[in-house]
Amino acid sequence: MLFSLFASVAPKTGTNIALYEWLPSFLQKTPPEYTGYRPFLDPSISPEFLAASEQFLSTMVPPGVYMRNASCHFQRVINRNSSVSRALRVCNSYWSREHPNLQRAEDVDALLLGMASQIAEQEDHVVVEDVRDFWPGPLKYSRTDHVASSLQRGRDLGLPSYTKAREALGLPPITRWQDINPALSQSHGTVLEATAALYNQDLSLLELLPGGLLESHGNPGPLFSTIVLDQFVRLRDGDRYWFENTRNGLFSEEEIAEIRNTSLWDVLVAVTNVDPSALQPNVFFWHVGDPCPQPGQLSTEGLPACVPPVKRDYFKGSGFGFGVTIGTLCCFPLVSLLVAWIVARLRKRNFKKLQGQNCQSIKSEKFVEGVEGQARRPQLTQPCLSPALEWQGRKEPCRPVLVHLQPGQVRVLDCRLSVLRIIQLRPLQQVNLILSNNRGHRTLLLKIPKEYDLVLLFNLEEERQALVENLRVALKESGLSFQEWEMREQELLRAAVTREQRSHLLETFFRHLFSQVLDIDQADAGTLPLDSSQKVQEALTCELSRVEFAESLGLKPQDMFVESMFSLADKDGNGYLSFREFLDILVVFMKGSPEEKSRLMFRMYDFDENGLISKDEFIRMLRSFIEISNNCLSKAQLAEVVESMFRESGFQDKEELTWEDFHFMLRDHDSELRFTQLCVKGVEVPEVIKDLCRRASYISQDKLCPSPRVSARCSRSDVEVERTTQRLQCPMDTDPPQEVRRRFGKKVTLFQPLLFTEAHRQKFQRSRRHQTVQQFKRFIENYRRHIGCVAVFYTIAAGLFLERAYYYAFASPPSGIAQTTFVGIILSRGTAASVSFMFSYILLTMCRNLITFLRETFLNRYVPFDAAVDFHRLIASTAIVLTVLHSAGHVVNVYLFSISPLSILSCLFPGLFHDDGSEFPQKYYWWFFQTVPGLTGVIMLLVLAIMYVFASHHFRRCSFRGFWLTHHLYILLYILLIIHGSFALIQLPRFHIFFLVPALIYGGDKLVSLSRKKVEISVVKAELLPSGVTHLQFQRPQGFEYKSGQWVRIACLALGTTEYHPFTLTSAPHEDTLSLHIRAAGPWTTRLREIYSPPTNGCARYPKLYLDGPFGEGHQEWHKFEVSVLVGGGIGVTPFASILKDLVFKSSVSYQVFCKKIYFIWVTRTQRQFEWLADIIREVEENDHQDLVSVHIYITQLAEKFDLRTTMLYICERHFQKVLNRSLFTGLRSVTHFGRPPFEPFFNSLQEVHPQVRKIGVFSCGPPGMTKNVEKACQLINRQDRTHFSHHYENF
Repeated sequence: MLFSLFASVAPKTGTNIALYEWLPSFLQKTPPEYTGYRPFLDPSISPEFLAASEQFLSTMVPPGVYMRNASCHFQRVINRNSSVSRALRVCNSYWSREHPNLQRAEDVDALLLGMASQIAEQEDHVVVEDVRDFWPGPLKYSRTDHVASSLQRGRDLGLPSYTKAREALGLPPITRWQDINPALSQSHGTVLEATAALYNQDLSLLELLPGGLLESHGNPGPLFSTIVLDQFVRLRDGDRYWFENTRNGLFSEEEIAEIRNTSLWDVLVAVTNVDPSALQPNVFFWHVGDPCPQPGQLSTEGLPACVPPVKRDYFKGSGFGFGVTIGTLCCFPLVSLLVAWIVARLRKRNFKKLQGQNCQSIKSEKFVEGVEGQARRPQLTQPCLSPALEWQGRKEPCRPVLVHLQPGQVRVLDCRLSVLRIIQLRPLQQVNLILSNNRGHRTLLLKIPKEYDLVLLFNLEEERQALVENLRVALKESGLSFQEWEMREQELLRAAVTREQRSHLLETFFRHLFSQVLDIDQADAGTLPLDSSQKVQEALTCELSRVEFAESLGLKPQDMFVESMFSLADKDGNGYLSFREFLDILVVFMKGSPEEKSRLMFRMYDFDENGLISKDEFIRMLRSFIEISNNCLSKAQLAEVVESMFRESGFQDKEELTWEDFHFMLRDHDSELRFTQLCVKGVEVPEVIKDLCRRASYISQDKLCPSPRVSARCSRSDVEVERTTQRLQCPMDTDPPQEVRRRFGKKVTLFQPLLFTEAHRQKFQRSRRHQTVQQFKRFIENYRRHIGCVAVFYTIAAGLFLERAYYYAFASPPSGIAQTTFVGIILSRGTAASVSFMFSYILLTMCRNLITFLRETFLNRYVPFDAAVDFHRLIASTAIVLTVLHSAGHVVNVYLFSISPLSILSCLFPGLFHDDGSEFPQKYYWWFFQTVPGLTGVIMLLVLAIMYVFASHHFRRCSFRGFWLTHHLYILLYILLIIHGSFALIQLPRFHIFFLVPALIYGGDKLVSLSRKKVEISVVKAELLPSGVTHLQFQRPQGFEYKSGQWVRIACLALGTTEYHPFTLTSAPHEDTLSLHIRAAGPWTTRLREIYSPPTNGCARYPKLYLDGPFGEGHQEWHKFEVSVLVGGGIGVTPFASILKDLVFKSSVSYQVFCKKIYFIWVTRTQRQFEWLADIIREVEENDHQDLVSVHIYITQLAEKFDLRTTMLYICERHFQKVLNRSLFTGLRSVTHFGRPPFEPFFNSLQEVHPQVRKIGVFSCGPPGMTKNVEKACQLINRQDRTHFSHHYENF
């Protein structure tokens, strides 16, 4: 109670003294009597009083303050420099908590007694220099001008001018400068004149503060008196808790009277040890007769000079370290990149080593077979090899090689015994053997005509000498003459012809060759400058070896096609092709007639040169063509093809064919032969041929228009164009309808429109603007869910940013932080809110079980759950950008806090700093490394750098294990995020507001996955399929329900790791077991293939698996479209295997499926690459009794469509399919094409085949290049006002 009484009485005593004792003495007038509380009176501080009138008091401040004791002894003051003065100097005593003269309570009493005796300066326009020039300065400036600062503050507050203020307060107007203060005008007229000059003699421009100061001369002028009195009266009358207000019940009449009777003298006597007789009754005045008069009015004379202004550099010596710290933080991603690169290189090296262990024995066998021959291979051991380094040029690194000498050739091998180069040693050749005679005698140069040189570097001279001896013997055995001499190593390397130099020579060779054949202008052929005419001549006189000829065709030197073509072209039999020899054979392929081309092929494969081709030679010819597709056909299949072709042509009774018979056999394919060429690497097919192929249709227009309804759409011009294209028809990938006997396992009784028809576009031609608008509309239609979700998410994130930024810029309590670091606080707080939201809700995109469940609900209409991973990447990318901005904001904050005085910091962070008077703030490193937010922030930046770099597409493919391990740092990241904000340095923790709900959902989802991961699953069957594919068939867990196209995650503890890898199920939902087809593309999948190799012991069991899933994706939406197109490339066909089997099964059991037709496009390099899928397609064809599935297989590991080999394969394929109703390469009834699929014509033809379907679903899975082509084709088709193609894709 005593404390409460004191707390209520003490402030009221102070207000009583200020209003009723000090104010009358200052204004020389008594305030009006208190009449009671006035509730509608505004008691707030007016800007005029705040910025102008109160500054009037500064004119009364003396330059020093006396100190005395009770016996009127004015004591001497000891200054900081140990000098003695008669008073405390005001300018040197501001905020001085450790002043040497104020160490005891008695010193404070002496100061109060001195101030009671001292007479203040006169109230006028004069301000002492202690206030004017040496007022304590802000931040790093030690001094400032108090009056000038007040003047500027008044301008900032928008105070009225002097004349307007007098008018507003009802004072008489002033029209002349002299009328402001007549007494001053007479005594110091120059002051008014100087002031008038400053304001251009315009009295209306005179500001409030200087005008009020000029009015005063001994007492406050009328303007300041009115403002001050009005302010004090409003403070009194508008205060409900004023002590004289009897209606508030705070004080009784007696207490009020007691407060009114209390003066400052009473307070000083009560709270200090001052003798009452040493103080005058009214301490605000000193009159003659009062105790202890002052020795004299103080002036600057005899007082120590004011400490001059200085600029404190709190950041001195910190610039370099601060820059290094910021540079180090910026290097976190670079360091992470370096670590990721090292990890990727190590993983790649280990993977190659792992692959090398599997195939080393096979390579050794192949090497021995190639070196010694098949007849003696069982008795041979490893041949002698000479290790060396091959020098490839000044700008190329040396590579380790093994040199093996054989009769007639020199083989250069790599460390895996793979052949890098074969140098033929032919009779009558002049071989030069050049040795270095300096630098250790370790270099050897082998020069052979018409080849680039072989330069070898050895570790020891003895190693080189051993190879030289063997080389001499080999050259003598081959009957070759050779010369041997020595030269300096630098000259030897300068004289060597490298592979790069040889390639430049061959480039010129081919340019001029094709300029002759195709009549290309010499400038376009790449003619060299005139000063290089010698090089041009050298290029045209050079000859191609068989290896270089094979490389120009993109084939291997040992291919039968290369041997046949090379032998035919090499007319002089010297083992090399001259410019003329190559030109002669190229002219036939580029400009020859079908008869000339067929005659050339006939001569190529007439091996015994008897003018006839036997069946065996015909088989060898086909074998040479099929070599480019990895010898996928057996001898029996080839014999079957040849017999069918002979029988189809009526030559079943012949064993040998003349050229006329051979050409008659190709009679139906003149158009193919007309455009057949010899495709050379780097040389494009002429555009005229490509244009004709683009215009040609797979069905003629007149046959496509059998009915009047369709005939109306076929214009006469279209028919004429079609007839033209029929005359210049490109190689087709389907036969004319009359030649097709069976299609999809049925007899063709009526004409059915086939794919790849010429679309009728005349009705739908639109302007480019309309097509762009249509494409945009289709884009919105396809991605409206994505756009909506992204818009909502980023609107929330932007709203959080703006809310925090606005709060700290304009609405936060006046803590001073925003004034200290405005940009930094806005940037850091705004981004902190957005980052907290993003890093919290990014967890929902990884709740796979929840997403799989929700995508089957109505929410899938509004939320694109299939794009969860893409959305995860988008959020992560945005969050890292905001994190960088957040860090940049804190860098600004740290810098500004590091240059702010300690007194400022103690106000900004009272719980963190204590003002001890030193003024020096903490250094930058304290903020970064010695505070909880700073240290956790630095660690989080490092964690994020590691996570983001290893999560990038490139490093994720190089080292999935690195991605797996580093991405589990998210647990540490969230712990650091919680700690980072919990310190509440600027605001209370807010991260939990965003994090709690997503964390609970994510935790529940992880618990569901963990409950499944604990169940071991037995593998019942494992097969090692070609192309590194492993087929695993395992038990189906109880209650495991899934849909076709879904995927699972598996782990195998037998591999020594718990990491989970995603794979698509290839089994159908109706099957009793689950199956996966896994391609060995990395260390984990390669080792998985090893441990599931067939056990040697029949009792051995396969390692068990751990399963997590199933999870949904876009491919399972195939059944929602009436017509669906499935495009699979490489291992990306796995989801479609399940879909195809599921569709056929449902149709066989009369299950109602909305999807009526599926077109499956299988894109593969060779059909042997994924033979297991061919088995699935074969099963689908056998069970597809309703013609639901149409399969098209594209084999891409072939030359150009117009190449000779591709043309012949096409002819054989069509013969085989016509006779046996199955593909020569796959054994399926599906159509096999050569080359890459033309998606745009394919989709165009679907519009003709299904004109009533308004929306077709396109689902692609495979390499990014393929899915991009499908997306591009869909975008081009969607420009039309026709069928809408909705594309869903997945890359691997």
